[in-house]
Amino acid sequence: MTTEEKNPEKKAETGAEKKRRISGYHQGDVSTVLSVDAVAKEAQQMATKRPEKADLWKLAGDKPQLTIEGLVAGYGQMEILHGVDLAIGKGQSLCLIGPNGAGKSTVLHSIYGFTRIWKGSISMDGRDVTREKPNRKLAESGIAYILQDNSVFPDMTVRENLLMGGYLLDTPKEAAEKADAILDKYSRLAARAHQPARVLSGGERRLLEISRALVMDPEVLLVDEPSIGLEPRFIDMVFDILTDLQHRDGKTIIMVEQNARKGLEFADLGYVLVAGEVAIADRGDALLENPDVGRLFLGG
Repeated sequence: MTTEEKNPEKKAETGAEKKRRISGYHQGDVSTVLSVDAVAKEAQQMATKRPEKADLWKLAGDKPQLTIEGLVAGYGQMEILHGVDLAIGKGQSLCLIGPNGAGKSTVLHSIYGFTRIWKGSISMDGRDVTREKPNRKLAESGIAYILQDNSVFPDMTVRENLLMGGYLLDTPKEAAEKADAILDKYSRLAARAHQPARVLSGGERRLLEISRALVMDPEVLLVDEPSIGLEPRFIDMVFDILTDLQHRDGKTIIMVEQNARKGLEFADLGYVLVAGEVAIADRGDALLENPDVGRLFLGG
């Protein structure tokens, strides 16, 4: 007699466990969830008619602030992006969604100077910044990169973390003035200004990471997974902060967001990346209504 015959419940449990191990992009019952491989395969079929560059420029208002043209980039000898185009206008927001491994974060890394670029160009206000180093992108081109979670210095105070964001400013005094201005803006941080950053909640840490990037007063914010690791109650707070930065302060925001629905609800524009290429590009609200995007990335 086999183990399964001796213990039929064991067989049922094993099947349930296998079902639970299926992962994907839906938010429903696991019986309706597509596997990651299935999502990637079906998304690939969506990429049969890539958007033309003119379409992307039109979405950006025909006067884009930041553009990517024909970008071929990756890490070491591994090519991840295969001719990506992108355009975003001043004060707009853009959310990149797509399957795991599609190259979403690599787009942000390439803009900021963290990848190897074989072909293509990146321009800011009409100026080629393709080969600029990250420090120059921040100090001279006004492009700031906000890392994923856990990038604060836990043993430094909140104010000291903010001062670190001004390390490229001319004087420590200037950095201190900028840091204090941010504390005046965000009372949640001001209340803990002299406490170590390790005492902050997840939402407060994310606010600190965003605020640290603001010390240099950048024009463009590259935001990598703003909701990652956060409890639901803090996710809305973070997106409210990003909305304020865009609409009150005029910041241009390009983000990668695992919560595709939340990202597209926030963003003016949305791109679906598949296998290192832009498969679909449209207004964020239009992508929310796209049945294929909904089925693959938004939970049906």
